Amino acid sequence: MVAFDVEQARRETRGCVEHIHFNNAGASLPPMPVANALYAYLREEEEHGGYEVMARRAAELDHFYTAAAKLLNCSADEIAFADSATRAWNAAFYAFDFQPGDRILASSAEYGSSLVALLHQAKRLGVEISWVPDDPTGQIDINSLESQIDRRVKLICLTQVPSGGGLINPAAEVGKVAKTAGIPYLLDACQALGQMPVDVDHLGCDLLCGTGRKFLRGPRGTGLLYVRKKLLEKLEPNQLNHYAAPLLSAKSYQLRSDAKRFECWERSYAAQLALGVAIDYALAWGLEAISERVRFLATSLRQKLAGIDGVTLTDQGLEHCAIVTFFSAQLPAKQLQQQLALRQINTSTVPFSANPVSSEKLHHPALLRASLHYYNTVEEVECFVAELKQLL
Repeated sequence: MVAFDVEQARRETRGCVEHIHFNNAGASLPPMPVANALYAYLREEEEHGGYEVMARRAAELDHFYTAAAKLLNCSADEIAFADSATRAWNAAFYAFDFQPGDRILASSAEYGSSLVALLHQAKRLGVEISWVPDDPTGQIDINSLESQIDRRVKLICLTQVPSGGGLINPAAEVGKVAKTAGIPYLLDACQALGQMPVDVDHLGCDLLCGTGRKFLRGPRGTGLLYVRKKLLEKLEPNQLNHYAAPLLSAKSYQLRSDAKRFECWERSYAAQLALGVAIDYALAWGLEAISERVRFLATSLRQKLAGIDGVTLTDQGLEHCAIVTFFSAQLPAKQLQQQLALRQINTSTVPFSANPVSSEKLHHPALLRASLHYYNTVEEVECFVAELKQLL
């Protein structure tokens, strides 16, 4: 494994001093450069006014777009800022002009809010949602995906890393199918950004959404949307404003030519600036190095959990990530989470709403989720397992 300066990462993470934070799939602990940038901007707004600070720090605010473009390997004009991954996903999804009888292919890993949007359009417009089955390992079945392609399919949706289950879906293989068929491909990379390389050209996606607060270690209330140029000009957001579509006169407007047609002018500019800093911070560590580090820690945790009587690991797929999910025969997940919190260990549970389709299929009880990041340590993994054994 490539050497990783864990001590530096921990020195720059205030919150890891008193807690073991294994809830990075919920919200990571922001590093000091990100938090300091956010605090400093807010203080400047307090002292000088929001419009004034926005004007004089325009270049730093604009850096978010170039940083995100570098992260995803795309152009800055293909990036839009959003206040959440859900807002970004919805903005892209609702921009499609679906007609009755159109089909949307989706996987069992879809997040609950995305499922609501899919069901909403099915009810409202008469589109058909077709679920692509999983293969025996639990990841999306590429052969089944190919077999479902027909002229009525207007969109392919995939969640690269679901909120619970530990798997990494073969997003690039889905991209190849979509490209061959000429069908737009919307990728939810919410749990992937910041814990592994995410290259839109390699993945072959036409649209991608992500959040700042998880593995990117940015502030809450931040997200991003990527829209490939060749598709951008075909999509008109279902809600417009005079920033997304500047007025030409009192009777006409013109859509922006870049992905900012999916934005509103009003937002937390402090959060946007801090998200740019968070992306820079992740890139400085290197996404390959981060990926190797978090998989090493998660593999270690899985191996230790497998040796505890009454604990059942529920991670699926051929390739596993930094999210580890399991349940215990002795204590419900919620109770385990509460007891671990009393011991200064942060985890989370996986509710039904996180992955409704797979939850109904697998019939698991509520799961406990331990999601690790590069600033976590082997010693913290050992402490977590020791405390868990005492509770069970």
